[in-house]
Amino acid sequence: MENQTTSRIPLIGEKAPDFEAISSKGKIKLSDFKGKWIVLFSHPADFTPVCTTEFAEFAKKQEEFKKRGVQIIGLSIDSVFSHIAWLREIEKYFGVKVEFPVIADLDTKVARLYGMIHPESGTTSTVRTVFFIDDKGIIRAIVYYPSSNGRNIDEILRLIDAMQFSDKHGVATPANWNVGGKVIVPPPSTKEEADKRMKEDYEKVDWFLSYKKI
Repeated sequence: MENQTTSRIPLIGEKAPDFEAISSKGKIKLSDFKGKWIVLFSHPADFTPVCTTEFAEFAKKQEEFKKRGVQIIGLSIDSVFSHIAWLREIEKYFGVKVEFPVIADLDTKVARLYGMIHPESGTTSTVRTVFFIDDKGIIRAIVYYPSSNGRNIDEILRLIDAMQFSDKHGVATPANWNVGGKVIVPPPSTKEEADKRMKEDYEKVDWFLSYKKI
């Protein structure tokens, strides 16, 4: 049974729950960004050291997200006034302006909807969560981080590149893949296809693992 602080976490492959919320950019809905990929991420609190560095790095990479058709949305359970003051400090000290909305989730409505509050983490604030939502509104990946360690924004971009590339070309990507790297050809599903694969012009480790360049 769900308690006051937890809720079911939406799963990969499910439709991302829609919501309406107040943000640093005014009232927004998730459905406002229909047709775009979305990176919805939560942070424990404004004016905290690790979160400050993360926001500065997200802001520095804003154009990279835009190139990929990705909308960034931040969230914490601080007030919109706290968000405004904090974002002004980030601009002041890091020389970057946070252009994406930051949800002021004081009633924890969105945080509960996305399972961002973990009581056993030792705090009632939202944990570091990243939801990757595709242009069809489907949750494609979820990543959690401890409060002590900041996210790698380049890795978030890399995963978006990989998922978008897989969607476009119908292939999988290996560990540590980056744009321009070799991709994995879908494996054979029958004995006959496996025999045929061994004769095909791919870079093969064995019948179940073959690479190609696109």
